Amino acid sequence: MQAPSEYSDGETVVSGPSRANAHGKFGMNEKTSMPDVPEIHTTHVVRDLTTNLDYFSEDRPLLVKIDRSGLPTALQKLNQQLIAAKQGKILSSKKPTTWLGRSREVNPGEIGLVNHGGLPKILVKPGRYPGPMWRNWWGRSWEGQRSLSETVISFKGLTIVQVSQNQAAVVSDPQNSIFVVKNVGFVAYGLVGTYDVLAIVDQTHLPTPIRDHVTKAILGWSHEVKMTRHVGGVKQDFVVAIFLNIPANNCAILQRGDELELLQAGQHCVTNPNVTLRGMYTLGENQFEMPTKDIFTRDQVPVSLTLYLKWQLTEPLKLATHGYETPYDALRDKTQSILTQIVSHLDYSSMIKQRTIGPDHVEDTSEHAPSSLFLDSLRSSAMDDLHVAALEYGIILKDLAVIDRQFKGEIANTMDKLTTRALQAQVEAANVDRENSNKVKQEEGALSVARIKAMALNTKADAEAYSVIAGAKAEAERTRIAAEAQATATRLAAEAAAEAVRTKARADAEVTDIFAREMQMRRLEVERVGAYGNRTVFVPTEGPGAAAGGSMLSGMTMALGVAQNGKAA
Repeated sequence: MQAPSEYSDGETVVSGPSRANAHGKFGMNEKTSMPDVPEIHTTHVVRDLTTNLDYFSEDRPLLVKIDRSGLPTALQKLNQQLIAAKQGKILSSKKPTTWLGRSREVNPGEIGLVNHGGLPKILVKPGRYPGPMWRNWWGRSWEGQRSLSETVISFKGLTIVQVSQNQAAVVSDPQNSIFVVKNVGFVAYGLVGTYDVLAIVDQTHLPTPIRDHVTKAILGWSHEVKMTRHVGGVKQDFVVAIFLNIPANNCAILQRGDELELLQAGQHCVTNPNVTLRGMYTLGENQFEMPTKDIFTRDQVPVSLTLYLKWQLTEPLKLATHGYETPYDALRDKTQSILTQIVSHLDYSSMIKQRTIGPDHVEDTSEHAPSSLFLDSLRSSAMDDLHVAALEYGIILKDLAVIDRQFKGEIANTMDKLTTRALQAQVEAANVDRENSNKVKQEEGALSVARIKAMALNTKADAEAYSVIAGAKAEAERTRIAAEAQATATRLAAEAAAEAVRTKARADAEVTDIFAREMQMRRLEVERVGAYGNRTVFVPTEGPGAAAGGSMLSGMTMALGVAQNGKAA
């Protein structure tokens, strides 16, 4: 959006300091000195250079504006004017019929054109019109049909123009006056001259782009409509209308003599022959790298700088008043002048140590070291002086930085060699430090790896010992559980056997029948013989027969001994 201009309608640019600089309006420091701005040449600023008079505001003979009723109504009005002026008529008196034979058809939405002895005749009503065999066609010829919504119809002095949205028709009337038709139409009949349609222009798609020759950005589009005339037997083209399409955040300046007009974004048309296009400008931010010419230091060493400039144009009328085509042209001249004054007071040694400046560069300048002279001078002098100078042209300087500098001459070459050697030594030292640091880091890494491996081995040994201890504990627990289970099983088996014996004994004790008792005794004898064999002799070891048992045992022992001795012999 454009900043409000200091100029009102019909106001004259006054001489003296710019009001925009009076109180640091654009963010300058309070301590920055604000020099007086040079006087500006008196230039009138107007607001009506693109104002085109409504061609249809005056009553013009044999010209009818097409209103909402459409083209047929406009043709009827023109026909009535011709009849009133006793100049004939243009609407044909023929009527459509349904007769057979050769006929001419006029469909709905069309008009028919008839050449009546070189004069135009129009068939307005749709239908079929009889041919020469059925009507008087002497001196007449059929010229075809045309659509009622056609943009331009030119026929035997009759001109019909109808333009739609975004279209504009540039027309020359019988007096060679140029007027532009937009969103309207007209019907005209030229008895003393013709209405020539010079061009139909699409206002949203103009063919010629206008570029900023510095930033190469498109500022807008234009189109010139020319009229061809024979002058001295030679065809010449004359520009009769200029169409402008200005995009958003851009503007254009028109000039008529010393009068200027600022055009906002939009579609414009200029038909005034005294008005010319001064230029187009963008009101947005721009940035550009500006190389300077050679500047000599105090010790006569030439230096070439490359600057980074960032600016925004807020008052294009001021820039046009000073005669600059682009904001960059104005900043370039002022920048070269200011830098020449600064560098000419500095030595080569103070400049070579400082390469760039910018808002992000921070350096301690409390002691005013020689290496900071160039930086301080550019920051305190160049930036402030350029900002004040830019305000004179309606420009706000937003950033300034030195991105490169080149010294020239033998002294500069010698100093560059020395500087290069010093830089090489610094680089080599930095490389040695870097290598040492890398070695230290490698050793530290190896030590860390060994420490980690030792920790891993300790962890593994701890895991194995824990596994052995856990296994032993599990085996002991298993043995204990098995022994307890075996003991429990044995105890239960013994208890079961004893209980069985007791049960059996109780059962035997409860038998009172003698025969049954004897049978039981016999069954026990049979079982005992079956268990020990039929040759087994049972000797009592207690009671009255114990002595006899002992004698028998001694005899058996002796017999076994004799038998063994005999075998041995």
